[in-house]
Amino acid sequence: MLIVISPSKGQDFDTPAPVTDFTIPRRLDDSLLLNQEARKLEVEDIRDLMQVSENIAQLNHERFHNFSTPFTLENAKQALFAFKGDVYSGISAVQFSEEDIHYAQDHLRMLSGLYGALRPLDLIQPYRLEMKTRLKNPRGDNLYQFWGERITRDLNDDLEKQQETTLINLASNEYFKAVKPKLLNGRLLTINFKEEKNGKARVIAIFAKRARGMMTDFIIRNRIESSEGIKDFNVAGYQYADELSDEKQWTFVRPQPEKKN
Repeated sequence: MLIVISPSKGQDFDTPAPVTDFTIPRRLDDSLLLNQEARKLEVEDIRDLMQVSENIAQLNHERFHNFSTPFTLENAKQALFAFKGDVYSGISAVQFSEEDIHYAQDHLRMLSGLYGALRPLDLIQPYRLEMKTRLKNPRGDNLYQFWGERITRDLNDDLEKQQETTLINLASNEYFKAVKPKLLNGRLLTINFKEEKNGKARVIAIFAKRARGMMTDFIIRNRIESSEGIKDFNVAGYQYADELSDEKQWTFVRPQPEKKN
């Protein structure tokens, strides 16, 4: 099995990673090409393009201009330990054993607007470039056109090495749109998380994001190689709901948590 999740706008490059092993992103040449285009933008252009504040636009203007190779442990950090956000709050990466990290390296991919399909130990430098960004580039008007079939081809290469050629989609719609399902050489299984209240189950974004991280953590820690093993996920009250699932989408439900005062 191969898992895909989204990256995070929040990143931590101040806290040292607990490991020194690293790999280099497979599509770094593409990242450099994108960064060259982003460097042409003024602060105001970034603010309007990304719909962010002046301060965030200034920060990312500096990031684009500071982006440089070669990537080393002095100027970059392993992706799994750099991303910080709702999804990653559910992944206890700093507590992973060496075996956990090796399993994650083989089974987990993070979809990125700047880097493509990242492996956990791939070094990244600070950035913000969401997949939905309409950054004009040599291949089109947006990042979906820029990446084309490249991300899917990389995922197919990874799927060939799996015991079960199933892609577990735990990414957001924004990021998974960069994958071409019809070109995947394997089964696609999307996982949904819902909160139940008054007899109705619905997706609540903040809870779903955290649950995607918890599911990722569960798969890694339990070394799950068969999709059937995912049905045993029972973290934070979630249970597999057969009546809400089919062969393409599995749904996990729990009672909606009470609001904290």
